[in-house]
Amino acid sequence: MARAMTMAEKILAAHAGLEEVEPGQLIECDLDIVLANDVTAPIAIKTSKQISDKVFDANRVVLVPDHYVPNKDIKSAEQAKIVRDFAREQGISHYYEVGCMGVEHALLPEQGVVGAGDLIIGADSHTCTYGALGAFSTGVGSTDAGVGMATGKAWFKVPETIKFVVNGKLAPGVVGKDVILHIIGLIGVDGALYKAMEFTGSAIEALPMDERLSISNMAIEAGGKAGLIPVDDVTRAYMDSRVERPYTAYYSDPDAQFAQVIEIDAADIVPTVAFPHLPSNTRPVAQARDVKIDQAVIGSCTNGRLDDMRQAAAVLKGRKVHPDVRCIIIPATQQVYRQCIEEGLTDIFLDANCAVSTPTCGPCLGGYMGILAAGERAIATTNRNFVGRMGDPTSEVYLASPAVAAASAVLGHIGLPEDLD
Repeated sequence: MARAMTMAEKILAAHAGLEEVEPGQLIECDLDIVLANDVTAPIAIKTSKQISDKVFDANRVVLVPDHYVPNKDIKSAEQAKIVRDFAREQGISHYYEVGCMGVEHALLPEQGVVGAGDLIIGADSHTCTYGALGAFSTGVGSTDAGVGMATGKAWFKVPETIKFVVNGKLAPGVVGKDVILHIIGLIGVDGALYKAMEFTGSAIEALPMDERLSISNMAIEAGGKAGLIPVDDVTRAYMDSRVERPYTAYYSDPDAQFAQVIEIDAADIVPTVAFPHLPSNTRPVAQARDVKIDQAVIGSCTNGRLDDMRQAAAVLKGRKVHPDVRCIIIPATQQVYRQCIEEGLTDIFLDANCAVSTPTCGPCLGGYMGILAAGERAIATTNRNFVGRMGDPTSEVYLASPAVAAASAVLGHIGLPEDLD
């Protein structure tokens, strides 16, 4: 009889062609999707070409130029050209040009490229996002991605799993971003180092898909190898209309062994902000009102989806951004951008004196579209606030939800939407 396994172990076992696996075991797995972007793909492409003239499957390699596009300078234009030329040469079906692209980790779920039970590697640390769909997806280095592109395979050390059970009802105004910031604040940036994180409980089940994607997206900020959420009706409703390949839902066995089970009362989670210079340096927003800001960024692979745009617009409607603040709104995909226009959200943003950008990672990684000068402070719905992450090493980034970022943009300091009433 096969040993009881976690969701993560089952997906890895299936892709290794094994009946069972256990933590610490080294296995070679067949990959469903290999992803890279305009920063990481050039190195991956070079590696891939050293191994083979052809990628393992032109339908399973995904190339998304999103970090510095539309190109900000000659160097970024050259990077993007390498990716574009390779995509054409190889007949890559999932290549997303400017005008079709979006921030990769918002784009792939939206376009149905990834689904439950998939094993996905991406040359970007936030590839863990797709765990929200019940996939095992993880970030790798460009060389590993290149090997994956050429062979369709990768080696894994089977990780242990920490199970997070969030039960109860989240208070009004508390969203997925607050849940994951609360968890990272609880366990620290290395609290789940090389472990899979599995998020369950009634509070998780009550969340819409956009907020679940935010939670899985930031598993890496706790050191997690993957951030999985079991498939339920919400997941199925999202996937059934869009996924391009059949999917398989895997669930942890009732008697599966977890490295740790952490139970959290949803009522204990409040609107949360991460202070510089770690995502784990969290405080309640209510205790951060003395922090003046120069910029607010609402977007990224963490919070640039439609629900995020709606939450920000609900706060900004009929209000103006503080004269001392720049507020930059970046819808994560073209589809989200279009929906913002159709729902009148773009008008709300423009009326509030926000700048609205085409989809790009842009300022999140200190790329462009909102770099900070020395000593400036930004509140952002992004995922990292390391030293110099968004610009000058003396600048500061505070991480929060879209509603909190929007409220802070109006107030001129960090604050809550209710502070505006």
